[in-house]
Amino acid sequence: MDLFKDLEEFKMDVLKEVGNIGAGNAATALSRLLDKPIDMAVPKVQMLPFEAVAERVGGAEKIVLAVFFRVEGDTPGNLFFILSPEAAKKLLHRLAGLKVESEDSFSEMEWSALSEIGNILAGSYISSLADFTSLSMTPTVPALALDMAGAILSYGLLQFGEMGDSAMLIDTTFIEGQHEVEGQFFLIPDPESFAKIFTALGVPLDHD
Repeated sequence: MDLFKDLEEFKMDVLKEVGNIGAGNAATALSRLLDKPIDMAVPKVQMLPFEAVAERVGGAEKIVLAVFFRVEGDTPGNLFFILSPEAAKKLLHRLAGLKVESEDSFSEMEWSALSEIGNILAGSYISSLADFTSLSMTPTVPALALDMAGAILSYGLLQFGEMGDSAMLIDTTFIEGQHEVEGQFFLIPDPESFAKIFTALGVPLDHD
């Protein structure tokens, strides 16, 4: 039992390291995009069951903004960057310097900026995981949605038929001067992908 506990702790340490490197890469890429220093707080990384994802963003009926990707390559899966509409506006106004026209809707320019920021984040975390594991992983072009969390997750299921039963959650906080913006990043590998990822990380999963 202690061996299992040690394995679990080691697994989380490895994932935290991936999260830290991804956050560093994302901060660098965002700073370049926005032409101002952006920091990322040390991310909180945890594993949780897929059915707990909606709960973590405020419940299935909570309206959220999601940037959604499919991950292709050796370990296919689904990727969601989820933030509240308020956090998205703050991200656009405080960090990206865009003038926010309406608090209730997003203009085409805001939509495009969020897509680009989501793209950079996804690329940063996925390339960190790919470097760590030496596996091929590529995010697709992002899709954006503003809807209830439950509907967004169901859309992912409908699009790709199946969804892994575990998710890796990375709590992300952007920092620019006095301003902080929080978002959550969920990587949900397909059922057969998790074992491949952990085996590549040197932490084989025990299915017995």
